[in-house]
Amino acid sequence: MTFLEELQKQRWDDHRYYHHNRINQFLHLLSASCFLVSYVLVFFHPAAAALVGWLLAMTLRQTGHFFFEPKTYDEVNKASHDYKESVKVGYNLNRKVVLLSIWALTPVALLLGPDLFGLLSPATDLAGFISNMALVWLFIGLGAVLFRTVHLFKLMGVQSGLVWMTKILTDPFHDIKIYQKAPYYILKGEMYDTMEDWYEDRSLHNEV
Repeated sequence: MTFLEELQKQRWDDHRYYHHNRINQFLHLLSASCFLVSYVLVFFHPAAAALVGWLLAMTLRQTGHFFFEPKTYDEVNKASHDYKESVKVGYNLNRKVVLLSIWALTPVALLLGPDLFGLLSPATDLAGFISNMALVWLFIGLGAVLFRTVHLFKLMGVQSGLVWMTKILTDPFHDIKIYQKAPYYILKGEMYDTMEDWYEDRSLHNEV
């Protein structure tokens, strides 16, 4: 596959396997909007960007995955939850638990070692503590993306790793595009996406 073809495939697999629930889609829409704010803030106030990215964007996003997305057998794609977890290119739920645990333990680490082994200037007040914590969160986020990208270089090849990194960085724009109608479907009472339109579109595309 070309780079763009693999990007399309990774996006398609992520959508069809992990975004059936309309509330999850709506939370991804909100999350994507927060991430775009974070993208702007990172150039002017990195600490604020990290706070928006983790406390708002990531919390909304992972709430959708952990609490609303069904973990039962996927009749639409004829796949078990365990299978989907095993073929997930990026962070599956188990990997996310590890990542989120590291994120959640950051305040504890800073309380025990305010200078974080000499990497930071110790905070002298609450504002300084929050700023240091936010900066650590920023590097955790960037590190998580880079770590998985390099890991995918080994597992699937350099192109697949770069495709995944591109997907992750552009997900906010793509999520807004494909999930903007989620509130409309929720108001209609359609709580689950059957993926029928998506499969029809892909079928027509493949025929062409």
